[in-house]
Amino acid sequence: MYWPAKGSANTEATLEAAVRRAKELGIPRIVVASCSGKTALLAAGCGLEVVCVTHQAGFEKPGEDEMGEEMRRELASRGVKLLTTTHLMAGLDRALRFKFGGVYPAEIIAATLRMFGQGLKVCVEISSMACDAGLIPPGEDIVAVAGSGTGADTAVVLSPAHSQHFFDTKIREIICKPRDF
Repeated sequence: MYWPAKGSANTEATLEAAVRRAKELGIPRIVVASCSGKTALLAAGCGLEVVCVTHQAGFEKPGEDEMGEEMRRELASRGVKLLTTTHLMAGLDRALRFKFGGVYPAEIIAATLRMFGQGLKVCVEISSMACDAGLIPPGEDIVAVAGSGTGADTAVVLSPAHSQHFFDTKIREIICKPRDF
């Protein structure tokens, strides 16, 4: 499925397509990117295990977490597992770029994945992050959902790998994504 444009207008349809495909394939879990928690809240109660990966603390402003405590409590009460940690394709490489300029390996990987859209890059990234945190198993198909800024517009079926084995990640299906990104 291809959305005519990127963005949050696609969130509900993206989640519906992702959940439907996960159930068709017998996949028990979905990994969702959500900074505010709104997308994860929409996914809660879908009949699948939901893992929500947020921006790291300090992403927008030093020391600040974009997801409020009230939303965290609400998601936890609905059984959503939350992960807030350093972005796989940023971290130290981004620090080097900010300090010294240039481009570093993780940023090249991220730019390559963005050729398929920002959401696809994020789907791969959050899946590896959740795998590293022990929230999803490596090598077992999951559905990942992400977006191009706010909301969700991309869903993929993939088999994640831990970050040290990142290139063992397999993107099995693109369920939906924006055509123009």
